[in-house]
Amino acid sequence: MKSPLLSICIATYNRAGFIGETLDSILSQLTEEVEIVVVDGASTDATPAIMERYTAGCPGLRYIRLPEKGGVDQDYCKAVECARGEYCWLFPDDDLFKPGAVRRVLDELRNGPCLVIVNADVMDRDFSTLLHPSMLENREDASYRPDDLEGLFLRIVPTISFIGCVVIRRDTWLTREHALYFGTEFIHVGVIFQDPLPGSARIIGQPYITIRYGNAHWTSRSFEIWMMKWPRIIGSLDRISVEARRKRAKPEPWRRLKTLRLYRALGSYSREMYDKIVAPSNASGPWKVAALAISLLPQRALNSYMLWYFKTFRKHKIMPIYELATSREQMTGKHPTSRG
Repeated sequence: MKSPLLSICIATYNRAGFIGETLDSILSQLTEEVEIVVVDGASTDATPAIMERYTAGCPGLRYIRLPEKGGVDQDYCKAVECARGEYCWLFPDDDLFKPGAVRRVLDELRNGPCLVIVNADVMDRDFSTLLHPSMLENREDASYRPDDLEGLFLRIVPTISFIGCVVIRRDTWLTREHALYFGTEFIHVGVIFQDPLPGSARIIGQPYITIRYGNAHWTSRSFEIWMMKWPRIIGSLDRISVEARRKRAKPEPWRRLKTLRLYRALGSYSREMYDKIVAPSNASGPWKVAALAISLLPQRALNSYMLWYFKTFRKHKIMPIYELATSREQMTGKHPTSRG
């Protein structure tokens, strides 16, 4: 049996309410050159039953259920290991392919690049509101030589924080360091930028993916993710100049009180995060006192105030408004993705 050109690698955990919609957006685009590999990190919901139904009707779909939860970074590594394709498209378990996505990527892969980055737009949780028309600031197609790793970095960071934009040659992934990035939530960033790529990289500027915004498993941990883990992995990329890294991620982005207020309103900056990130830092005593006070503010009241502030003075900031609004819905039990 001929090996597929492309493996769509999905890592999932407790996504019974979403993964079917993701698979539906892909299955209609499958060809003999494409397979889907779903690695389940020991889901405890109805995900196995849903996957059993889908695999029964699609020979191009393989489902691998792990005996225990290992983490999203490890699960993507497992999916790539199990893949049979020459290339692996690393994709989340709740976002959608747009029509023509697979065909466009296959066309690019026939030219033999090492890496393809696929642009995406961003919608709310139920795909009713467009929040951002493009993850990439520049929507032009482009190619990058192997010796222009920094140029590639500046073009696709922070877009590449979204793993679903990454299509990478499987042998490139397998020959690089992985374990160093377990637990970072951004293993793909470390794999891509730890060394110059052995081949060219291609950017697809047209959005072929729709992101379901605010639905990540780690939404409640967003302060830790964006204020500590993201800057840390960007800072570790020593093949990229310090200047370029600082353009894309400040080493300690939490050092602004208004940033702390926003994350407190979202419920992800807490006393625990203060003790873990802020307290051990070399920030001044008075600033730490203010940061501690913010961590103790009543979240519901601050959420309402910040929502009013953005609607009144920062109307163009639709994604922060959406985050605040959905955060308040979660606090009142009116989650937009709830059933019944």
